[in-house]
Amino acid sequence: MKILSIVLSIIALGLIIFNFTQINFDNPFKGQSMIAIITIIASLCAILLMLILGVSKKIEQKVKDHK
Repeated sequence: MKILSIVLSIIALGLIIFNFTQINFDNPFKGQSMIAIITIIASLCAILLMLILGVSKKIEQKVKDHK
């Protein structure tokens, strides 16, 4: 599970970098730029979810060790 979350986070980071290059900063909220911004936000959400999953697994392990 840890490897999967790392791989997904790396893919999301790659998507953020790629889509950042696709933004037209003269008009960022039209056409392809808007799609790139939406994809960047979605990738950030994916990274956040992977971080939350990691924290929840650590908490689960500590609770299991405590019993």
